[in-house]
Amino acid sequence: MNNQAKIFITGATGFIGTSLVRQLLAQGWRVRGMSRHKPVIPPGYEQSAGTLWEHPNFEYVQGDVTDIESIRQGMRDCPYVISLAGYAKNYAKDPSVYVKINIEGMRNVFTVAKEQKVEKIVWTSTIVSFGPTRKGVCGDENMPRITSRYYTEYEETKSIAEKEALEWAKEGLPLVIVNPTRVYGPGQLSEGNALAQLIDDYDRGRAPFLLNAGVNVGNYVLVDDVAWGHFLALERGRVGERYILGSENASLREFYKLIDKVTNRHHFKLPIFRPGAMVFAHSQKIMAKLTGGYPRITPGWMRTFLVDWAYSCDKARKELGYQPVSLEDGLRITCDWLHRIRKNNK
Repeated sequence: MNNQAKIFITGATGFIGTSLVRQLLAQGWRVRGMSRHKPVIPPGYEQSAGTLWEHPNFEYVQGDVTDIESIRQGMRDCPYVISLAGYAKNYAKDPSVYVKINIEGMRNVFTVAKEQKVEKIVWTSTIVSFGPTRKGVCGDENMPRITSRYYTEYEETKSIAEKEALEWAKEGLPLVIVNPTRVYGPGQLSEGNALAQLIDDYDRGRAPFLLNAGVNVGNYVLVDDVAWGHFLALERGRVGERYILGSENASLREFYKLIDKVTNRHHFKLPIFRPGAMVFAHSQKIMAKLTGGYPRITPGWMRTFLVDWAYSCDKARKELGYQPVSLEDGLRITCDWLHRIRKNNK
């Protein structure tokens, strides 16, 4: 790959996208980034010589994956594409937005990539497309879904899109798919970085709840690692293959214990079990419909967190040279960053 060529990135100003752009620019790449909204510099991303988005090798275009003409404008003369854009939010007043962005938006990106004969494209899927795992089982890219049930509109639309994406690759699109797990770390304190908000709330004693006694397992990955994994997939990934970009499996109880360890203090935890958790989630969704507000969590997402999602990223390690940090180190990095933000905001 020639780093004088330009990489086109959709979702460039999002949580993962911002980290990826920062790392690519540091490595000398030229980047054209597209998003619906103008870039915002997250805490900790300030640079001594101008902001990230004012870098001479970065070009911003405002656009949307549901607008194919904006994609054509953004992708023009870019041999490499990384498509991060998706609708991963907890809730939408109009559920059709999941279809429009996650499925139809993907088709628009692939259509333009085929028209413009790009050399390679990486598309971001998600670990939830593989489905939950049975107790004590660690899944990988070859594991079939153990259930036909989808917990959320996000899971369903990304799963449908991923199946279609694999067909595009079979038909000749030079496509690699990546499946990030639960992403956290320094960056925007947005819904895309909900884990950082949870870490901050827990550290402050505001969120002591231990869902289902903390037994359910998930895979967690630092944002900078998963972002760079996208580039490694572009550089080394095999066309038509999927790569899980994660790090370490841990139960919620273990996750909280590591926060205690890296902050060197014990935090009170209050177990909350499935019935109470589901009542809270349903009440949140009802209130959102009645008031037009936004729920903290929906029943579908609560069910998602009440099952296991244990996965291995060994394929990415072996084929891409992907080397994520441990969960303990990632949480230390995140907590140090959160503490700096608190100190600066006093």
